[in-house]
Amino acid sequence: MPELPEVEALAAYLRERAVGHTVERLEVSSFSALKTYDPPASAVAGRPLTAAGRHGKFLDIGFSTGVASGFPPREGPADDLHLIVHLARAGWLHYRDTFKSPAPLKPGSGPIALRMRLDDGSGFDLTEAGTQKSLAAYLVRDPAEVPGVSRLGPDALAVTADEFAARIRSRNGQIKGVLTDQEVLAGIGNAYSDEILHAAKMSPFALTGKLTDEQLHTLYEAMRVIETDAVARSVGQKAAELKGEKRAGMRVHARTGLPCPVCGDTVREVSFADKSLQYCAKCQTGGKPLADRRLSKLIR
Repeated sequence: MPELPEVEALAAYLRERAVGHTVERLEVSSFSALKTYDPPASAVAGRPLTAAGRHGKFLDIGFSTGVASGFPPREGPADDLHLIVHLARAGWLHYRDTFKSPAPLKPGSGPIALRMRLDDGSGFDLTEAGTQKSLAAYLVRDPAEVPGVSRLGPDALAVTADEFAARIRSRNGQIKGVLTDQEVLAGIGNAYSDEILHAAKMSPFALTGKLTDEQLHTLYEAMRVIETDAVARSVGQKAAELKGEKRAGMRVHARTGLPCPVCGDTVREVSFADKSLQYCAKCQTGGKPLADRRLSKLIR
């Protein structure tokens, strides 16, 4: 799943490549992916693409009122439109310098959910692999209209150390789950939480209510280092290269069975119904393996 660094890099790439161009049209192939109907997808035609940013793991593509849009302008910021995209587990953005065919997408065009064509012949596809379709796009006048955005906690790279500690302590539970709760902190997902906890030398099952001030400070610093470094490595990469860059920078996540680059111990895994986590027992749990069953008594 794309997380804060990858979404930030996608936004930066769109700012470099797409901002300033005018939208020719927005085509919808997977109608279940577009969660809104007012304004319609046709409302972005003729509008300049003016901004690209993010809210946590949500990509925000902004459009201002265009002369050719055919929609009468209203007063104030309501003239702007935002395409808010959550790429979910298997979604991605593929930028095209040119498209093979000018013909509109047909409904159910393979993995393509939406396509945006720009005035210079370029544009991008929003795609989703697999059969479980979770990619979600919202065309809105205000990002706060998107339920997932309105519920977000402070951004992981904007929160202060004191606010971080207070928000972590506001939830009782295992630190892995709290760290990835988007209402607590926005932007951290399964992959980078593994990396943050490894850098902080903390068990993913440590209870938030038992963490000391020193442990929370260490965790905050680890979060800052891991996320800042990942953003620095990701921004400037082409969209097609981001997944490889993410994998190359991981120390424990998705590295089950490989040696920990810090201590050399074997990276271990705990599997759940729909996801897994990776950790180093020597670095994080005093050498004790965590039970790999959801209902087992977990070592903390």
